[in-house]
This record gives sequence, structure tokens and C-alpha cells, in this order.
Amino acid sequence: MILGISSYTFTWSVGVDGFLPATPWNEIDLLNKTEELGVSCLQIADNLPLHKLGDERLENLINIAKQKNIRLEAGSRGMTQENLQRYISIADKIGSPILRFVIDGNNFTPEIKEIISIIKEALSELKKKNIILVIENHDRFKAREFEEIIQRVGSGQVGICLDSVNSMGAGEGIETITTVLAPHTVNLHIKEFIVERHPHKMGFTIEGRPVGEGQLPLDWMLRQLTWKCQSAILEQWTPPEKTIELTMQKEMEWAEKSIKYLNLHYSSNLIKINTNAGYPDLGKLNFGPQKF
Repeated sequence: MILGISSYTFTWSVGVDGFLPATPWNEIDLLNKTEELGVSCLQIADNLPLHKLGDERLENLINIAKQKNIRLEAGSRGMTQENLQRYISIADKIGSPILRFVIDGNNFTPEIKEIISIIKEALSELKKKNIILVIENHDRFKAREFEEIIQRVGSGQVGICLDSVNSMGAGEGIETITTVLAPHTVNLHIKEFIVERHPHKMGFTIEGRPVGEGQLPLDWMLRQLTWKCQSAILEQWTPPEKTIELTMQKEMEWAEKSIKYLNLHYSSNLIKINTNAGYPDLGKLNFGPQKF
């Protein structure tokens, strides 16, 4: 696997509705930060929609990514037939070998039968472009339902983007989702967290933490993955501070600590840090079984 960051590593810096910084980060800011952190992959998701960049910005993104030897990965949400086809084209244009999708979107919550139909309609184009559609486990569906989608589609062009924490919104923990979905995982979202009981004892809060400072069983998760998993992407749930500036500073500090931790503990065996390999080429990267 190669290690990377996402537009959801720096969610506050990119901009959250109602909490926009004076100058929100754009795609080039994220590329620069990817290089600064010493990782070789940038996944740009739906919080910085690639289809809104326009041709000139998209070409500039591609050129700078090549100059910096950074692999680009495309992501979106709202997997309508139209949006899926649009993002297959975008993924192909930017050289993204995978396409990460959250199924649900604004006023779009399809049932499993419709999801399967939409994906099957796109299979020939995915195969033609040599792109793997990776569906992210998100709040509404259970792990077995995602597994059902993958199995009923029945194609190597479709897999899972395994997020370590999202499925808590569907009432499922890490052991369940990893056991069920790891065999299908092509892209991993590393998202550290901690669960704390309220002082009044009436419930819990789930919050993000820098990697290594929470309850994420990362060693165990990585051992469950197969050769299929191409990239591991750091994402963050950074609790806000009193101002957006302080929140952005915290987000930056957490990202730096997390990447340092991952490099220190995993670069020699579990995660291949590919910073000097040139512009990543799927045919040259080592995605073989992990060694322990």
C-alpha cells in the first residue's frame, strides 16, 4: 500500500459550511501539503468537488501532481448514474486508478437493488478505463449490505473503501466491519478515534484523535487486509477550537503527528511509503501481501 492524505484530512482548512476560513484551501494547497508531509498520494473527495474545478484548474492539478510525484485519487458522493459516469471520466483524466464513492447524496438514498443496477450499468466503462470503483462504508448501510452489493455486482472493478469509524453511525464496530469488508477492501481510510463517557454517565461521545493516541486497533485492521488494498489514506475528525484559525492549526498539528506515527511504526513493514518512486504507476507499485 501507499500512504496518503485526503481533502478530509484537512476538512476545516478546505471549509465547512458556516465555518469557512478567510482563504479556504484549494487543490494546490492540498498537493503542497501532501509533498510537505512526505507522502505520495492525495485523495480529493466531495468536500472539494473535482467536477467544479473546470478544465484549466484540473489540468493544472494534473501537471503539478506529476511534477511532485504524487498519485491522485478521485472521490465523490451521491452515486446517481449521471454522477458516477461523470466521475469515471474525471478519474480517468487525472490518472486515478480508483474512484471512491459514498452512495448517498442530497435527496438521494437508493435501495440496494437500485445501487446494484447503477453499478452494473457502469461496469463496461470502469473496465475500459481500468478504474476500480470503491464504495465507502457510510452510516446508512450495514457491513453485510455492502458485502451483498459487492457480491451481487460480481466484478473485480468494484470494491470497498473501508473507513475505520463511519459505521459506528450504523451501530457497528470495527471488528464487524473489518471482518466482513476487509477481503473486498481496495482503499483504507485511517481515522483515529476515542469513545468517552459523559461525566453524567448518560451516553458517550466519539471524537477524533491523532493516530496512535486513540482506540483504533490499526495493527489488527492492517493484518486483515489482502493484496487488493492499494492505498491507506489518513482522514481526521478534528474537534473544533474557539476560532477557525485555532482549529486549522490543530488540524495541521494532528496531521503531522499522525503521519510521523505511521512512518515510525509502519513504513518498514505494513505500509509502503513511496515518496521517491516517481509518479506512481499501478504497474510498478508493490501491492502484494503484507509482511509481518
